[in-house]
Amino acid sequence: ADAADLLACYGITLLPAVRVDSADAAVRAAEQVGYPVVLKTIAEHLRHRVDIDGVRLDIGAEAGLRRVFAEMTLRLGGPDQARLVVQPMAPHGIATVLGLNYDDSFGAVLSFGLAGPATELLGDVAHRLVPATDHDVADLVREVRAAPMLFGHRGARPVDVSALEDLLLRLSRLADDLPQVTSIELNPVMVATEGTHVLGARIRLSRPPARTDLGPRSLSRP
Repeated sequence: ADAADLLACYGITLLPAVRVDSADAAVRAAEQVGYPVVLKTIAEHLRHRVDIDGVRLDIGAEAGLRRVFAEMTLRLGGPDQARLVVQPMAPHGIATVLGLNYDDSFGAVLSFGLAGPATELLGDVAHRLVPATDHDVADLVREVRAAPMLFGHRGARPVDVSALEDLLLRLSRLADDLPQVTSIELNPVMVATEGTHVLGARIRLSRPPARTDLGPRSLSRP
Protein backbone atom coordinates (compact mmCIF):
# COMPACT_ATOMS: atom_id res chain seq x y z
CA ALA A 1 0.00 0.00 0.00
CA ASP A 2 1.20 3.54 -0.67
CA ALA A 3 1.12 6.53 1.67
CA ALA A 4 -2.35 7.61 0.56
CA ASP A 5 -3.82 4.17 1.31
CA LEU A 6 -2.24 4.00 4.76
CA LEU A 7 -3.35 7.51 5.70
CA ALA A 8 -6.87 6.81 4.42
CA CYS A 9 -7.19 3.98 6.96
CA TYR A 10 -7.06 6.70 9.64
CA GLY A 11 -9.39 9.13 7.91
CA ILE A 12 -6.58 11.29 6.51
CA THR A 13 -7.09 12.24 2.87
CA LEU A 14 -4.04 13.01 0.74
CA LEU A 15 -4.85 15.22 -2.24
CA PRO A 16 -4.03 13.30 -5.43
CA ALA A 17 -0.91 14.34 -7.32
CA VAL A 18 -0.47 12.97 -10.85
CA ARG A 19 3.05 12.72 -12.26
CA VAL A 20 3.24 14.23 -15.76
CA ASP A 21 6.03 14.27 -18.34
CA SER A 22 4.35 16.16 -21.18
CA ALA A 23 1.88 18.97 -21.71
CA ASP A 24 -0.69 16.48 -23.01
CA ALA A 25 -0.29 14.36 -19.89
CA ALA A 26 -0.69 17.46 -17.73
CA VAL A 27 -3.95 18.34 -19.49
CA ARG A 28 -5.29 14.80 -19.04
CA ALA A 29 -4.37 14.90 -15.36
CA ALA A 30 -6.08 18.26 -14.88
CA GLU A 31 -9.23 16.93 -16.52
CA GLN A 32 -9.05 13.95 -14.17
CA VAL A 33 -8.66 15.90 -10.90
CA GLY A 34 -10.60 18.99 -12.01
CA TYR A 35 -9.60 22.61 -12.59
CA PRO A 36 -8.23 24.79 -11.07
CA VAL A 37 -4.98 22.92 -10.54
CA VAL A 38 -1.45 23.34 -9.25
CA LEU A 39 1.63 22.39 -11.26
CA LYS A 40 4.67 21.80 -9.05
CA THR A 41 7.99 20.02 -8.91
CA ILE A 42 8.56 17.11 -6.55
CA ALA A 43 12.27 16.81 -7.40
CA GLU A 44 14.14 16.58 -4.11
CA HIS A 45 16.85 19.04 -5.18
CA LEU A 46 14.27 21.62 -6.30
CA ARG A 47 11.13 21.36 -4.17
CA HIS A 48 12.20 23.62 -1.27
CA ARG A 49 14.07 26.26 -3.27
CA VAL A 50 12.32 29.62 -3.30
CA ASP A 51 14.35 31.06 -6.20
CA ILE A 52 13.09 28.81 -8.99
CA ASP A 53 9.31 29.29 -8.86
CA GLY A 54 8.73 25.55 -8.58
CA VAL A 55 5.02 25.83 -7.75
CA ARG A 56 2.40 27.49 -9.94
CA LEU A 57 -1.02 27.91 -8.39
CA ASP A 58 -4.60 28.31 -9.53
CA ILE A 59 -4.24 27.29 -13.19
CA GLY A 60 -7.77 27.43 -14.49
CA ALA A 61 -7.73 26.22 -18.09
CA GLU A 62 -5.89 24.07 -20.63
CA ALA A 63 -4.15 26.93 -22.43
CA GLY A 64 -2.67 28.28 -19.22
CA LEU A 65 -1.57 24.83 -18.11
CA ARG A 66 0.23 24.16 -21.40
CA ARG A 67 2.00 27.51 -21.16
CA VAL A 68 3.07 26.98 -17.55
CA PHE A 69 4.24 23.42 -18.28
CA ALA A 70 6.47 24.69 -21.10
CA GLU A 71 7.89 27.48 -18.92
CA MET A 72 8.64 25.21 -15.97
CA THR A 73 10.21 22.38 -17.94
CA LEU A 74 12.44 24.88 -19.76
CA ARG A 75 13.50 26.55 -16.52
CA LEU A 76 13.96 23.35 -14.50
CA GLY A 77 15.93 21.34 -17.04
CA GLY A 78 13.38 19.27 -18.93
CA PRO A 79 10.60 16.89 -17.83
CA ASP A 80 12.93 14.28 -16.33
CA GLN A 81 14.75 16.79 -14.16
CA ALA A 82 11.66 18.84 -13.29
CA ARG A 83 9.55 15.87 -12.08
CA LEU A 84 6.28 17.77 -12.30
CA VAL A 85 2.92 16.78 -10.83
CA VAL A 86 -0.59 18.11 -11.31
CA GLN A 87 -2.67 18.46 -8.15
CA PRO A 88 -6.10 19.97 -7.48
CA MET A 89 -5.98 23.47 -6.04
CA ALA A 90 -6.63 23.41 -2.29
CA PRO A 91 -8.52 26.20 -0.54
CA HIS A 92 -6.34 29.04 0.70
CA GLY A 93 -5.20 28.87 4.30
CA ILE A 94 -2.18 28.61 6.58
CA ALA A 95 0.51 26.14 5.49
CA THR A 96 1.69 23.87 8.29
CA VAL A 97 3.91 20.82 8.74
CA LEU A 98 2.91 17.80 10.82
CA GLY A 99 5.49 15.17 11.64
CA LEU A 100 6.17 11.98 13.47
CA ASN A 101 9.59 10.56 14.28
CA TYR A 102 10.86 7.69 16.38
CA ASP A 103 13.30 8.67 19.12
CA ASP A 104 15.47 6.03 20.80
CA SER A 105 14.78 7.49 24.23
CA PHE A 106 11.15 8.57 23.94
CA GLY A 107 9.62 6.40 21.23
CA ALA A 108 7.18 8.01 18.79
CA VAL A 109 7.16 11.82 18.96
CA LEU A 110 4.55 14.03 17.27
CA SER A 111 5.64 17.44 15.95
CA PHE A 112 3.92 20.55 14.61
CA GLY A 113 4.98 23.86 13.09
CA LEU A 114 4.00 26.37 10.45
CA ALA A 115 5.58 25.84 7.04
CA GLY A 116 8.14 28.20 5.56
CA PRO A 117 11.76 29.33 5.76
CA ALA A 118 11.25 31.50 8.86
CA THR A 119 9.98 28.55 10.89
CA GLU A 120 12.75 26.31 9.58
CA LEU A 121 15.46 28.83 10.45
CA LEU A 122 14.08 29.64 13.90
CA GLY A 123 13.24 26.05 14.82
CA ASP A 124 9.70 27.03 15.79
CA VAL A 125 8.43 23.46 16.19
CA ALA A 126 6.61 21.88 19.14
CA HIS A 127 6.60 18.21 20.16
CA ARG A 128 4.43 15.77 22.11
CA LEU A 129 4.76 12.09 22.91
CA VAL A 130 2.49 9.46 21.39
CA PRO A 131 -0.22 8.56 22.27
CA ALA A 132 -1.41 12.16 22.44
CA THR A 133 -4.66 13.28 24.05
CA ASP A 134 -6.97 16.04 22.87
CA HIS A 135 -5.41 18.30 25.52
CA ASP A 136 -1.93 17.41 24.26
CA VAL A 137 -2.67 18.40 20.66
CA ALA A 138 -4.44 21.60 21.73
CA ASP A 139 -1.33 22.60 23.68
CA LEU A 140 0.92 21.48 20.81
CA VAL A 141 -0.77 23.77 18.30
CA ARG A 142 -0.65 26.75 20.65
CA GLU A 143 2.95 26.23 21.79
CA VAL A 144 4.68 27.39 18.60
CA ARG A 145 5.54 31.09 18.54
CA ALA A 146 3.76 31.51 15.21
CA ALA A 147 0.46 30.16 16.61
CA PRO A 148 -1.29 33.58 16.44
CA MET A 149 -1.30 33.16 12.64
CA LEU A 150 -3.90 30.42 13.12
CA PHE A 151 -6.24 32.52 15.23
CA GLY A 152 -6.76 35.64 13.11
CA HIS A 153 -3.53 37.61 13.39
CA ARG A 154 -3.92 41.28 12.37
CA GLY A 155 -7.48 40.91 11.24
CA ALA A 156 -7.07 37.77 9.13
CA ARG A 157 -9.80 35.16 9.32
CA PRO A 158 -9.08 32.41 11.87
CA VAL A 159 -8.55 28.96 10.41
CA ASP A 160 -10.10 25.66 11.45
CA VAL A 161 -7.92 24.78 14.44
CA SER A 162 -10.36 22.06 15.54
CA ALA A 163 -9.80 20.22 12.24
CA LEU A 164 -6.04 20.62 12.68
CA GLU A 165 -6.20 19.12 16.17
CA ASP A 166 -8.29 16.23 14.85
CA LEU A 167 -5.67 15.55 12.18
CA LEU A 168 -2.92 15.48 14.82
CA LEU A 169 -4.94 13.00 16.89
CA ARG A 170 -5.37 10.75 13.85
CA LEU A 171 -1.63 10.88 13.19
CA SER A 172 -0.95 9.99 16.83
CA ARG A 173 -3.34 7.03 16.63
CA LEU A 174 -1.62 5.76 13.49
CA ALA A 175 1.77 5.92 15.19
CA ASP A 176 0.49 4.21 18.32
CA ASP A 177 -1.09 1.39 16.31
CA LEU A 178 1.83 0.86 13.91
CA PRO A 179 5.26 1.10 15.59
CA GLN A 180 6.90 0.05 12.32
CA VAL A 181 5.98 3.50 10.96
CA THR A 182 9.06 5.33 12.23
CA SER A 183 8.73 8.58 10.29
CA ILE A 184 5.90 10.60 8.77
CA GLU A 185 5.97 14.08 7.30
CA LEU A 186 2.76 15.73 6.13
CA ASN A 187 4.02 18.80 4.28
CA PRO A 188 2.34 21.03 3.55
CA VAL A 189 -0.98 20.75 5.33
CA MET A 190 -3.18 23.71 4.42
CA VAL A 191 -5.43 24.70 7.30
CA ALA A 192 -8.35 26.58 5.78
CA THR A 193 -11.27 28.36 7.38
CA GLU A 194 -13.07 25.03 7.05
CA GLY A 195 -11.06 21.83 7.21
CA THR A 196 -7.50 20.75 6.50
CA HIS A 197 -5.96 19.63 3.22
CA VAL A 198 -2.88 17.37 3.10
CA LEU A 199 -0.90 18.19 -0.04
CA GLY A 200 2.16 16.02 0.50
CA ALA A 201 3.17 13.02 2.60
CA ARG A 202 6.27 10.94 3.22
CA ILE A 203 6.25 7.78 5.29
CA ARG A 204 9.16 5.57 6.30
CA LEU A 205 8.76 2.02 7.57
CA SER A 206 11.43 0.21 9.56
CA ARG A 207 11.84 -1.98 12.60
CA PRO A 208 11.88 0.26 15.69
CA PRO A 209 14.59 -0.44 18.27
CA ALA A 210 13.50 -2.68 21.13
CA ARG A 211 12.66 -0.66 24.23
CA THR A 212 14.25 -1.74 27.50
CA ASP A 213 12.49 0.79 29.73
CA LEU A 214 8.84 0.24 30.58
CA GLY A 215 8.31 3.29 32.76
CA PRO A 216 6.46 6.48 31.90
CA ARG A 217 8.11 8.92 29.48
CA SER A 218 7.90 12.69 29.40
CA LEU A 219 9.34 15.58 27.44
CA SER A 220 10.75 18.51 29.36
CA ARG A 221 9.29 21.92 28.56
CA PRO A 222 11.71 24.69 27.51
